[in-house]
Amino acid sequence: MAEFDYDLFVIGAGSGGVRASRVAASYGAKVAIAEEHRVGGTCVIRGCVPKKMLVYGSGFAESLHSAANYGWTIEGARFDWPVLRDFVLKDVERLEGLYTQTLENNRVERFLERATIVGPNTVQLASGRQISARYILVAVGSWPALPDVPGIGHALTSNEMFHLPELPRRLAVMGAGYIAMEFAGVFNALGSKVTLFNRSNAVLRGYDQEITARLLEHARAQGIDLRLGHALQRIEKGADGSLRIHLDDAAPIAADALLVATGRRPKTDGLGLENAGVECATGGAIRVDDQNRTTCSSIYAVGDVTDRVQLTPIAIREGQAFADTLFGGKPAAVDYSAIPSAVFSHPPLAGVGMTEAEARAKLGDISVYRSDFRPMQNIFSDRAERGLYKMVVDDATDRVVGLHMIGPEAPEVLQAAAIAVKAGLTKADFDATVALHPSMAEELVLMK
Repeated sequence: MAEFDYDLFVIGAGSGGVRASRVAASYGAKVAIAEEHRVGGTCVIRGCVPKKMLVYGSGFAESLHSAANYGWTIEGARFDWPVLRDFVLKDVERLEGLYTQTLENNRVERFLERATIVGPNTVQLASGRQISARYILVAVGSWPALPDVPGIGHALTSNEMFHLPELPRRLAVMGAGYIAMEFAGVFNALGSKVTLFNRSNAVLRGYDQEITARLLEHARAQGIDLRLGHALQRIEKGADGSLRIHLDDAAPIAADALLVATGRRPKTDGLGLENAGVECATGGAIRVDDQNRTTCSSIYAVGDVTDRVQLTPIAIREGQAFADTLFGGKPAAVDYSAIPSAVFSHPPLAGVGMTEAEARAKLGDISVYRSDFRPMQNIFSDRAERGLYKMVVDDATDRVVGLHMIGPEAPEVLQAAAIAVKAGLTKADFDATVALHPSMAEELVLMK
């Protein structure tokens, strides 16, 4: 008889867990996976995928306002939130089916229930069954964090925003990270009166400050009420269901719904990590080495549950590297340098490499090139929104060490440009490239 029931047991069927399971099984491992919610994880079920679809829906609303300038007369136009909501949720179901099919096609056994760790090589399902495995991979992701203030039970998290019964007439958003900025932009464009507040004055930490300052200018021009530098004190719910949100040193906010988007924390509570000697960092993130191994030699972890980068493409790469190393005989590690990222705000922004402030602190002598322009498509709009591209160059080597931008389709432009930064190309390499005209991307090779 086999020493263990499975070669690999994965807890969490999100992006990282599914990739690791599929690849390990393709190498001949006997694999099982447990998921207590829905197959697909945060990104597919309640995160970046459905949110990006809402971004598309809200973008159509913005284009509709400019229809007359395109020559279109549209009479009787109205927005029906349940139609958009249900279309998005239906596509989520489709994607969940595809993820499930991937597991089935690779003969990964699925347990649709919660699993916890009871020892270095043993997990226990919610049904009480115990299963042994040579290796255990934890890929449970993260969960929205909520502040401990009176009335917090009246607030929503990003999980619930995709299931709202109706479009809130007045939406308050607490937070200043990418989730807060994206949802604020979406619902403002769809017709909600949006008020965004945060305890600090900074937004989108980690992104270039000049780019984020431009986003705040656009948000105010679009009608979003920004109240930065004010902490939440308490939330009161009226008899009519409306909310009264009390801040320090500011007038209360009246709203019909409150989204709290103040960060996410690894979903390690009650997972039983202590039963196998798995150590966590402050905040519950699992500590891992460059091979994704925890402090227990038979237990590994990938994705948002670790103390590294919380991005879906990173979770996928970590899952791939884990399976290649442990089951494929091809040792691999993820390179965390020059990771491109984006915020699908209105307009979107994106960045890769060092910000201007980071480059000045680390390299000293740098040059910063800018292109501040009005995108051609914005000419049709009554808003004079301007795009901004920044290139950060190391004077000692002429290498482009950072690219940062805000404007229509900024993430699409940045993805290709990120290859150049990752490859270590120079400003001269960009200058030697012929511009593709007329396009926004041509600004990358025209900066002087």
